[in-house]
Amino acid sequence: MMMNFDEHKPIYLQISDSICEKILNDEYAEDERIPSIREMGAQLGVNPNTVMRSYDYLKSLDIIYDKRGVGFFASPDAKKRVKSMYKKEFMETELPVIVKKINMLEIDVDELMAKISKELDINN
Repeated sequence: MMMNFDEHKPIYLQISDSICEKILNDEYAEDERIPSIREMGAQLGVNPNTVMRSYDYLKSLDIIYDKRGVGFFASPDAKKRVKSMYKKEFMETELPVIVKKINMLEIDVDELMAKISKELDINN
């Protein structure tokens, strides 16, 4: 499962994002063990120290926790925490850019809402 890394974002954050996406997609269930640092490093072809940095970061956000001698696990409310973190990031970072573009292109709000509704129906 080699990852294609983006040179504009630190690798440890890209690994963290990948783990968060797996939590959101139920690939890593809450309270379920996730790959060890060495396993993840081998899977991704990265230095275990980079994976450790990702795990430390996710631990600081209470998205994962470790059981000494057993391994790392997705936290009981990991999915809720990830959604909250991503929602905040979207609202503060991505949405203002989208709104600016909507204004710049003078996109009709009704047309936009119809398109959004259609896209949401397709994806559900």
